[in-house]
Amino acid sequence: MAEAATISPLRWYQRILMGIGGSILAILLATAAWLTPSTRGMGTHQQLGLPPCTLVQLAGMRCPSCGMTTSWSHLMHGNVWGSLKANTAGCLLGFIALFLAPWMLSSAWLGRLTVSAPSDAVLITITILVVVVTLGDWLVRINF
Repeated sequence: MAEAATISPLRWYQRILMGIGGSILAILLATAAWLTPSTRGMGTHQQLGLPPCTLVQLAGMRCPSCGMTTSWSHLMHGNVWGSLKANTAGCLLGFIALFLAPWMLSSAWLGRLTVSAPSDAVLITITILVVVVTLGDWLVRINF
């Protein structure tokens, strides 16, 4: 008979880090929900008093992260298609944040992981996927 896996409690510093990370993601998601997505597909961050994208200003082309805030804002307003159009990687990261924020906050609160941590292979795969989608989306946007 297989033994049930024991769930070890998080150490105090792990709880603090999970709480901080989850709080930051929750604040970013709440901010994205508060913002009105730009109809241009980028520039939503300017509602926060931030300057326009430097690469757009200097070279007239969008950088890989152009449209990320707009993408998150669309996602938080339930417009997945608008989120994908603004920045595909932004949509992917937004969905990851929607999962991670409550997981991290609940784990910090309870002092144990509420869902098993992903394996290193899963984390590496997700990281590679985000990088490939970011670069692929950017290459499509600068060539069309």
